[in-house]
Amino acid sequence: MPRLEGGEHHKLAIALKEANETEYWILLLNETGYLEASAFDSIHGDIVELLKLLTSIIKTSKNS
Repeated sequence: MPRLEGGEHHKLAIALKEANETEYWILLLNETGYLEASAFDSIHGDIVELLKLLTSIIKTSKNS
């Protein structure tokens, strides 16, 4: 993977931070009963995949 420019890396770092914050709020909504279990499982699974993807892209771009 090509090395990211400063602006691109910064945007990915912001996206990762926002995804982490979204996960926090989804967990909070689940713990307080505002989400049904099936909805939580689906949404949380998507967020976890996004977090893994963003983390992988950032790590890979730093190493190349």
